[in-house]
Amino acid sequence: MAFMYKTRSATPLLRPGPNGLPRGQVTEIQRSRMLAATVDAVQDVGYARTTVAQVIGRARVSRKTFYDIFADREDCFLAAFEQALAQAAVLAREAYERESGWREGIRSALARLLMLMDEEPALAKLCIVEALAAGENVLERRAEVLDELAVVIDQGRFLTNTTREPPEVTAEGVVGGVFAVLHTRLLDDGGEPLTSLLGPLMSMIVLPYLGARAAGRELGRPALQVALDKSARRQTKTADPLDGLKMRLTYRTMRVLTVIAAHPGASNREIAEGSGIVDQGQISKLLNRLARFDLVENHGEGQEKGAANAWYLTVGGAHVERATRPR
Repeated sequence: MAFMYKTRSATPLLRPGPNGLPRGQVTEIQRSRMLAATVDAVQDVGYARTTVAQVIGRARVSRKTFYDIFADREDCFLAAFEQALAQAAVLAREAYERESGWREGIRSALARLLMLMDEEPALAKLCIVEALAAGENVLERRAEVLDELAVVIDQGRFLTNTTREPPEVTAEGVVGGVFAVLHTRLLDDGGEPLTSLLGPLMSMIVLPYLGARAAGRELGRPALQVALDKSARRQTKTADPLDGLKMRLTYRTMRVLTVIAAHPGASNREIAEGSGIVDQGQISKLLNRLARFDLVENHGEGQEKGAANAWYLTVGGAHVERATRPR
């Protein structure tokens, strides 16, 4: 593969002005680097031991640049947290809406989230483990997410065939229990893939609403369609994401991936502005080409006249963006 993205030649270009990139684009690239550096630092040492110095050192930006973009360490962590939530929310919502009922929708969404956590263990640890230590603002946002999940789980009350409907607080307990299990498993490095928990977690979820028989059936359902075996999991962790990629990666291509990584759901126009591509026809062709190589995907309604596209990195696209990120 002809690989054209060179770290040493790219770094000096991160300067606004007539001979460099637009100031807004420089800021977005720097922000993206710092978010990625935060995820890496938190995975290595935990939030409590992560410092601004560690973030800017990994991201190769100045302390002034950090404080121009983020108020403090917690603000940076919150931005990384929100970015991870946005990625997970899109995948879970799509999986849920593909199914016709509550039970199958929950199973499909849970399976997709477990797969994502196996594929992105650093993000899983950040959201489920380290968020608990990341300050008041992060805890408030985490509580909002748990409430949103409880609302979805609570729909099971309308399907119950028991004589007495479970109380509304049941959903809060179910969500809390699921997160407690995931928290424990994520602290147990080297254990089974999280996808192996699909049956047990579904059993926990349906038990108070559909009864013991339905919960038992969840334990017996095959998880082969979503589970990653150990060899596949090792490949996910160690394989070079650039191996086998037949697309020629240019600096312009990587700028587009960086913008989408920093702004999930961005439109063609927003990506063009962020990556410095003036011609709308060029950005459209490039995005469609990236989609053909399964690096990005469009979740918008751009097929309909007047509607905007909404572009997201695929798992493969996220791996490529991180692998080619300047160190």
